Amino acid sequence: MREFFVVDGRKLSYLDFGGPGTPLLALHGHYNEASAFVPMAEALAPRWRVIALDQRGHGESDRAQRYERDDYVADVAAFHRRLGIGPVAVLGHSLGGVNAYQYAARQPDRVRALIVEDIGAVVDCDWSFTSRLPRHASSRQELVAALGSAAAYLECSFRRSEGGWGFSFDIEHTVASQKALNGDHWQDWTAVACPTLLIRGTRSDELASAHAADMIARRTGKAFLAELPAGHVVHHDALAQFAAAVEEFLSVQG
Repeated sequence: MREFFVVDGRKLSYLDFGGPGTPLLALHGHYNEASAFVPMAEALAPRWRVIALDQRGHGESDRAQRYERDDYVADVAAFHRRLGIGPVAVLGHSLGGVNAYQYAARQPDRVRALIVEDIGAVVDCDWSFTSRLPRHASSRQELVAALGSAAAYLECSFRRSEGGWGFSFDIEHTVASQKALNGDHWQDWTAVACPTLLIRGTRSDELASAHAADMIARRTGKAFLAELPAGHVVHHDALAQFAAAVEEFLSVQG
């Protein structure tokens, strides 16, 4: 079920996949939106009830003036308040992973377990791919052809308008968000107190194996690493293994 709420005059949207399970908040990466988690939500049901935010500038949520770190974290806090629930498990992929661990670090009483998917404590994002994205296509088939192998990872964000096909995100806004994501976030990562599962794709071009190992080594609390046969979008490439790793972790820690 899709819901909307307003924060500082901006509309934010989220998908509540429902069911009797324990809530699990999910935060997507760049180029995606809440609907990217449909297969994962189905795989984790009925034990876990996934509730996924369309983060600012994505999906059905409004564009924003800024895409800084504090802005995203404030949106997560507002989302959590909107749901009216206590401490929860939070899962985030890429952009959403940094947002998730920064939220956990800054509001430790609100997050009881954390899953971070394929993003590091130091981020050096390349936005050249974003800048090359097609800005208009006359048909869905044309858009898929222009994206090539990347189409499968972006299709949840395809949108049709009177002028043709495009995305549910703005290319310039995404570049601004990627630039703001870059940097050294070790302070937040090491400040996380709750049990944490870091999931890395073995074919990832975003999170190196050595960096992932360092992230686990620098944590003083319970932090675990799972490396699965996948690229950067592990929940897409290795859904069954990803869901199993999340389920196993949360059954003990969540």
